[in-house]
Amino acid sequence: MNEALTALQARLHHEFAHSSLLIRAVTHRSFSLDHNERLEFLGDSVLNLAVADLLFQRLSALPEGDLSRVRANLVKQDTLHRLAVELGLPDVIRLGEGEARSGGQKRPSILADALEAIIGAVYLDAGFAVAQSLVHRLFQAVEINPDMQAIGKDAKTELQEWLQARKMSLPLYRVVGTLGAAHKQTFDVECEVIELNISERGIGTSRRAGEQAAASAMLQTIKARTST
Repeated sequence: MNEALTALQARLHHEFAHSSLLIRAVTHRSFSLDHNERLEFLGDSVLNLAVADLLFQRLSALPEGDLSRVRANLVKQDTLHRLAVELGLPDVIRLGEGEARSGGQKRPSILADALEAIIGAVYLDAGFAVAQSLVHRLFQAVEINPDMQAIGKDAKTELQEWLQARKMSLPLYRVVGTLGAAHKQTFDVECEVIELNISERGIGTSRRAGEQAAASAMLQTIKARTST
């Protein structure tokens, strides 16, 4: 492990027992087949649970729908990108030559995904309590208040709230395909609502963008059905 990753562990307040997890977490798919996307998938769920717990404690008076909206604002790409920059991830992210030349080191989606991958790596290395503590430290300086519920909803949040209001399960998202070179990929994402027996697809330049596009398509389909 090089000095930059050793310094990153100090900033994370966690020394990895399995250093290969950290190395994989900062490895983009353009660099190696042993990349961080599976860790990102895991870290996304750990992050959402840890933030939900944080909000449950801090905003005890807010109802479920408002808590979901605040959480969506906290775990969105812009916030995670800023936290990743503060952690110094641009200096340690491992990119293929093409991705590096095209500015991938500063790309918000890559850095946000790497942060989630690191959270997933910490979870695998030391368990949920340690990963939760990391998330709480990361969000110490992030403003969290009930007014965040007034911020405009994105498609994923709007779809989630629509389903929750009708006591339906959350939608399922899955990447069904990727197109293009590693440094210029687009993600084909499917969104499925099991109770309604509907699935829609969306395309984006990142997994997150693909999920938003799929959620937007799902909302359009639902609204068209309910208006007839």
